[in-house]
Amino acid sequence: MQILVVEDEDAIADPLGEGLRREGFEVTRVGTGAGALEAPIPDLVLLDLRLPDLDGTEVCRRLRARSDVPIIIVSAKGEEIDRVVGLELGADDYVVKPFGFRELLARIRAVMRRVRPEEGDDVLRAGRLEVDVRARRASVGQLELELTPKEFALLTLLAGDSGAVVTRERILREVWDTDWFGSSKTIDVHVASLRRKLGDARWIETVRGVGLRLAPQP
Repeated sequence: MQILVVEDEDAIADPLGEGLRREGFEVTRVGTGAGALEAPIPDLVLLDLRLPDLDGTEVCRRLRARSDVPIIIVSAKGEEIDRVVGLELGADDYVVKPFGFRELLARIRAVMRRVRPEEGDDVLRAGRLEVDVRARRASVGQLELELTPKEFALLTLLAGDSGAVVTRERILREVWDTDWFGSSKTIDVHVASLRRKLGDARWIETVRGVGLRLAPQP
């Protein structure tokens, strides 16, 4: 998968590019809006708004006018009006700097699943864990896991955002199909069961007051 990084600051672009390459992406970096418009259409664009030649919103508008390439705006401009304008111009997501790399990675994967579901991940991998969404099977190494439907749905959600914190509210909404934000003890019960079946409690980390994070173990 080819990602075009449109960012003029080396201190941001260089480590970002290195991180994406470690995750298996092919990365092209340009530092200007003109460079972004001249580059071959990639599979996804990470677009900064503050560029030395063109405003990033204009770059977004021109890219969208000629292509349906997924665009994630990555900008220090975090006001609501900035996000609204970016999304109305056709961006698929908006990430405010500073950001965590794992969060951005989760956003990239989520956007690709949403805009190109036929190219979405049928098999999610995180370390030795493999979750086959279509076949509804999960395994750690050679060990296939015997999961209940809710356990499988919870593990799939965490594996889809591996390394990123998934809030309890989102878990309730997507796994239990509810927006109720009261006691979430039922999540704890399923997490305890999943930890036992994964064979190591460290696979699922609890981030106190926020949610859960999948932490692949060797």
